[in-house]
This record gives sequence, structure tokens and C-alpha cells, in this order.
Amino acid sequence: MRILNFLYGGISTATRESQTCLFDHPDRYGNQLTPYRGKALLIVNTATRCGFARQYDSLEALYEKYSARGLVVVGFPSNDFAGQEPGSDADIESVCRINHGVTFPLMPKASVSGVAKQPLFTFLVEEGAPDVGGRVWWNFEKFLISREGYLIGRWRSYVSPTARSLVRAIESAL
Repeated sequence: MRILNFLYGGISTATRESQTCLFDHPDRYGNQLTPYRGKALLIVNTATRCGFARQYDSLEALYEKYSARGLVVVGFPSNDFAGQEPGSDADIESVCRINHGVTFPLMPKASVSGVAKQPLFTFLVEEGAPDVGGRVWWNFEKFLISREGYLIGRWRSYVSPTARSLVRAIESAL
């Protein structure tokens, strides 16, 4: 199971007792996400010049389909991988809105890996569910957070936002 989670990601089998709750430490991890407390969150590190950028369209489709039921897709642009997000926050938002019709929230560009990673990604890879932890390897990794603030699952870049395992996990979280 650990090998499959490493390669593809998927649902965590960790108990809540073995996890930190995102919203228990909003100043440390989730201050950007406090407005979404009580919603299921799909957190995605993004880059407009990445080969996986076509996933913006699928992420937007998920957001449109499930937002009324309580899902919020949140994009976290990062230039950590091969310089694939060099633009300013305004440039990123413009590309996402014009080229992909993105209406889901986009956070300011910040690091998601290494020593400079933003605190939220420290939570996701180090203090969330241990069986789906580990560093972010590339753009468009997807993290599903329950309404209560626990990491439910993680899917790697090459797993489509419309993959059956991810959609089922979203529907279950709602």
C-alpha cells in the first residue's frame, strides 16, 4: 500500500488520532484557508507553464460540479519545479481565468517544497496523514482535506482530477 501511495497517491488509512488537524493551528498552517472551514478542500500546487496545466480545466469542472455541495478547489501557484511559474500573481490569475476559465480561488505564489515551503505544505507533507506524506515531487499534486480539517488523501501530478479514486473520495467527503 505504501508503494502505491508513493507512486500514485490515494486515500489515507491513517486515523484522526495520528494526524494534526489543519484548523487546530490556523496561524501555523491554515490561515489562508480559515474562510473555508467546514468545506472539503482540494488543494493543488499549480504552474501555468507545466505540461500538467491542462488539469486546470478538470479542476474547474470539479469545482463547478461540487462547489454547491461544499467543495472548494484551491490553487497554490509555485515556481519550485523547472521554473514553470515565473509570472506575477496577476499574470498567473490572468492566464488561469482567460485560458482555462478558472473561477476557483488562487492563492499568492509561494514555495511548496524545500526549506522555504509555506507552512500549509509543511502540514500536508509532514503533519497530515503519515501514509500519504512525503515531499511534493512536481506541480499539480492534489491533497483532499475533510470538512473537519484532516488530510483524507493525496494524488500525484499524473493522476487526473477526474480519476475515479479522487472523485469517489470527494463525493465521500461531501
